[in-house]
Amino acid sequence: MTEFEGVVPALGKALAKRGYETLTPVQLAVLGEEMEGADALVSAQTGSGKTVAFGLAMAPTLLDESGRFGRPESPVALAVAPTRELAMQVQRELEWLYEFTGASVTSCVGGMDPRRERMALERGAHIVVGTPGRLRDHIERGALDLSQMKVVVLDEADEMLDLGFREDLEFILGAAPEERRTLMFSATVAKPIVTLAQRYQRDAVRISTAGEKRQHGDIEYRALVCAPSDRENAIINVLRHTDAPSAIVFCSTRATVAHLTSRFTNRGIPVVALSGELNQSARTYALQALRDGRAKVCVATDVAARGIDLPNLELVIHADLPKNEESLLHRSGRTGRAGRKGVSTLIVPYSMRRKTERLLGFANVTATWGKPPSADEILALDRKRILEDPDLGGETTEEERAFAAELLAKHDAEAVAVAFLRKRMAGLAAPEDLLDGPQDDRRGERSAPKTRQDFENGVWLRLSVGRSHRAEARWILPMLIRIGNITKADIGRIKIQENETYVEMLPAAAESLLEAVGPSRKVEKSITVDRFAGSPEALEDIVESRPPRAARKPRAEKDFRSDKEPGDRKPARKWDKERRPERSVQPASAERPGTVAKEVPDVKGEPRKFDKSRKPRKPGKPGGKFAKGQPAGSKTADGRHPPKKAKKKHRKGESKPKAPWVD
Repeated sequence: MTEFEGVVPALGKALAKRGYETLTPVQLAVLGEEMEGADALVSAQTGSGKTVAFGLAMAPTLLDESGRFGRPESPVALAVAPTRELAMQVQRELEWLYEFTGASVTSCVGGMDPRRERMALERGAHIVVGTPGRLRDHIERGALDLSQMKVVVLDEADEMLDLGFREDLEFILGAAPEERRTLMFSATVAKPIVTLAQRYQRDAVRISTAGEKRQHGDIEYRALVCAPSDRENAIINVLRHTDAPSAIVFCSTRATVAHLTSRFTNRGIPVVALSGELNQSARTYALQALRDGRAKVCVATDVAARGIDLPNLELVIHADLPKNEESLLHRSGRTGRAGRKGVSTLIVPYSMRRKTERLLGFANVTATWGKPPSADEILALDRKRILEDPDLGGETTEEERAFAAELLAKHDAEAVAVAFLRKRMAGLAAPEDLLDGPQDDRRGERSAPKTRQDFENGVWLRLSVGRSHRAEARWILPMLIRIGNITKADIGRIKIQENETYVEMLPAAAESLLEAVGPSRKVEKSITVDRFAGSPEALEDIVESRPPRAARKPRAEKDFRSDKEPGDRKPARKWDKERRPERSVQPASAERPGTVAKEVPDVKGEPRKFDKSRKPRKPGKPGGKFAKGQPAGSKTADGRHPPKKAKKKHRKGESKPKAPWVD
């Protein structure tokens, strides 16, 4: 009898060896009496221990009375996962969970050698874990026999349907025996999941844990606002400030993954990449490097956002904002798993704040807003960590004290402390200096619109562009916001003149813009900016002295005919037949019955018959078989055609004869 009530003794022994003291809510839910031999549709949040949960749920159906497996022949359990990494992780979890049952667990995933997988299936396996496409391929080739299948598990079923595996799942479930148990585990239960469950499950038990309603209670969400150009620097500062044992940075594209990986490598940060363009061996190496501690940061796309469990992962950074609330929750779910604490940090450019607030609202999570840590804050935290290092105040041995005395006898204490400090700081990347953004400490509420009173003490800047250069406020405003790292609220009136433009700004925003452009004062290639040195009255005079537009010429009045009303339409012109030359048609000729002779008007206007004999003919060449004046191409008296003139052929290498010289 084990300390875990309802758990098979062999599995309870494995849990105790693994260090489990208590089970999670979803693991306790699958051990209920109603689950005995029944199908189940389980929904629980990411990181709640669903893999161990379905391992515990299917054990009573698979094991014999002694709690062990028999001789491996045909597989008796099948677990389907959406991605290769998740399938490999499920295999590792089931291997240690069924360690004392004599189970043989094998995997069939894309990107691996299918011949080795077929050989493993031929040797015999009790449990098979794989991805939908590779499992279907083995079934169609006859390598995977489902005739003895007792339990089929669909892990992350909603993700498999989103990725387009519906046809493969239906094929796999259709090939399995009807008497099997079907367990579906999903983070969300959408309508497609319900439809699939109704078709392939029988009286399924619906399990929804209480933790599903409270999104990621062990995860602290932070939203850090920064300038768009400082996004990468902010990520580096967050990594340095947190100093987590392992962290993952999510990007939206593979190109961004490659760029950030190169940037972190150049800064001396141990980093690995994980994206869809990598082969399976490279992806496996990246995950193993994080588990072994050889790498501290993993830069990945959303391929790593589902089901992957990384130990000691305390920090998740969203370099690019997630596409929707589900992506946000699954990304953040890589940390704060199984009762551990974690931090999910969103890097938010100024212009994306409203979108981020809506995203957090849809996900039903609350984030703490702030700014990325500055370089001074990171350096101060480094000094504090060194002073509080437990090695400085720990117990020492006799040998250590003797060597320390010898070291101090040879070097003074200051030199030893400096050497220790250099060694400690050598492996740390230097923090980045960030631009000071707008002082905005909102917490999600919409601020009141700016009024003219906000610019009573505003300053005016002058741009060397005007109406003659096709200047418009719709592109001047975003240009200033982008270059000066300011917001729309920092800019007031924009006065566009003929050859220059005047912009009203808050003093702090104006200083930020002038500091960003530098001494050159170049905003763009041909646009410069400087302060308006005159008084406000002089500026008003300049604005008011704009020359008025030339008045438009009056539109000429239309002269309507007296017999028609102004709204009447002009009658259509009738065709004058007298202006058109008449054509006469002759009856069918006797030479060609059933035809009509073509008539053309004569010079005097009278129609005449077209005579082909009047067509000019080419004279024949003298000296030939045809007399002079005989048309070329006509037949001779004996009915033969005249021979064509043969072109003189030239042998290869001979030059063509030149034309005779004409004076």
